[in-house]
Amino acid sequence: MSMFDGLKFRKVSSPIHNLDPRIKFVYACAIFVIAILFWELLPLAVLFVIQIPFVLIAGVKREWARSMRGAAFLASIIFLTNFIFSFINAGYVVTFSSLEYALAMTFRFLVLVESFSVFFLTTSPDHLGLALEQTHVPYEFCFAFTTAVRFVPVLAEEAQTIMDAQKARGLELEKGNFLKRIRNYIPILIPLIVSAIRRSLELAEAMESRAWGATKKRTNLYVLKMHRGDFVLAVITIGILAIAIYMRLYTPIPRLEEILKGII
Repeated sequence: MSMFDGLKFRKVSSPIHNLDPRIKFVYACAIFVIAILFWELLPLAVLFVIQIPFVLIAGVKREWARSMRGAAFLASIIFLTNFIFSFINAGYVVTFSSLEYALAMTFRFLVLVESFSVFFLTTSPDHLGLALEQTHVPYEFCFAFTTAVRFVPVLAEEAQTIMDAQKARGLELEKGNFLKRIRNYIPILIPLIVSAIRRSLELAEAMESRAWGATKKRTNLYVLKMHRGDFVLAVITIGILAIAIYMRLYTPIPRLEEILKGII
């Protein structure tokens, strides 16, 4: 559940937090596109490293590291799955290229988690909803999206609380075979689903009591405006995307195996 801590906003005064949510979202989408463009290890590793300064400037190192640790389990599954399929395609022979490919796919997943983790850690759900409204997205969709963003960390924290309570009652989640472990999570899922339904009903009653949707023309206290830092990030994003597209189309990207052979 620690992976979902990367979706919980942390209110910190930093240059990254003060950036416009629209520009940060465009940056995260650009990183997503670049990660899909490459399947070699070196550019994906570089893409992972260049985002670390954003984490340091934002001051969310601890929360970011917790989300990376939470993603380690899924990353290991991705690595093993790709390595096994590469091993089978290579004629049941372990090759350096199959290992490099599995690492590349793992880094692709980590890059995606990293970029969106930084985005959600540094972007307030209120500002995110306001940004969607100012881009003329219907308010119903804005409200649904921001509510989902708020609820994911809350449900993850509640799931961890239920797991701790069930373990205190003698439930063993880690013992048994694969099917047994899945069945062990039924006492976790049922209370979590009931709690989610109860929360949704409470939210519906609160919305109804406040006459939600009574007026079509809404006003906001704040209006998002672009500043110098936003334009700087926009230029950086366009530059990174342009370089990535150029490298993909016109530059042969060496594999790690070829570089190591050249050094040796």
